[in-house]
Amino acid sequence: MTDDDNGGKSLIVDPPDGRVPYQPWASVVQKENRGKYVEPNVPCFPSGVPRSMYVPTQIEILQTSSSVLILFERAHTYRIIPTDARPHAGPAVALWMGDSRGRWEGNTLVVDVTNHNAKTWFDQAGNFHSPAAHMIERFTLVDPDTIHYEVRVADPRAYTRPWTMAFPLRRNKEPGFRLLEEACHEGERNTDPLIRAGQRIYPGITTK
Repeated sequence: MTDDDNGGKSLIVDPPDGRVPYQPWASVVQKENRGKYVEPNVPCFPSGVPRSMYVPTQIEILQTSSSVLILFERAHTYRIIPTDARPHAGPAVALWMGDSRGRWEGNTLVVDVTNHNAKTWFDQAGNFHSPAAHMIERFTLVDPDTIHYEVRVADPRAYTRPWTMAFPLRRNKEPGFRLLEEACHEGERNTDPLIRAGQRIYPGITTK
C-alpha cells in the first residue's frame, strides 16, 4: 500500500508513513503473499472490507428505514448494513465481506464490521488481516456529491496498533448512468492471462 510495491499509492493516513504496522510474523506473511500467491481478486473472489470501497469499480448506495445497501458493479458483490440495532452474527460465522452493523451519528453513518474470513487482501501487494480484524467505517456526506470515507482497522493478532485509511467517494454525474454487472466468475477465460501477467511481475507466483 505504498508507492513502490505495485499495490498503488497508499490511502493510509495514520500512521503517517502510510504503512500497515505489522507484527514481525505478519510482515513475513505479507512478503510471502506478494511473492508466492495470486491475489484473490484475480479469480473473482469478493474484495472484502474495506477494499471493496476503493477497488476500481462503480458502486450504488441505497437506504431504507432499517438498512443501507451498497451494490458493487464488480463480481456480483453487495453489502447489506442493518441500522436497526440488531446484534452481529455469532462467532462461528465468517464472511468474505464481514458482518456489518450501522448506526447514525448526526450525518455520519458509522459501520462496525466483524466476522471476517480473512481470505481477502487490501491490495495487490499481499497486505492482509487476520480473522480477528475489527473495522469501524465512517461515511460522512460533506457536500451533495462527496462522501468522506474513513476506516479504522484494528487487529491485535497481526498489527502492533490500529491504523486508518481515508479517501473521498464522488458521485458519478454522467447523464443516464446505470450500474451494470461485471460478470466476473471462476473459470472465465480471462483469468489465465491475468495470472500469467502476475507471474511476470512476481516470478514463481502460484495459485495455491
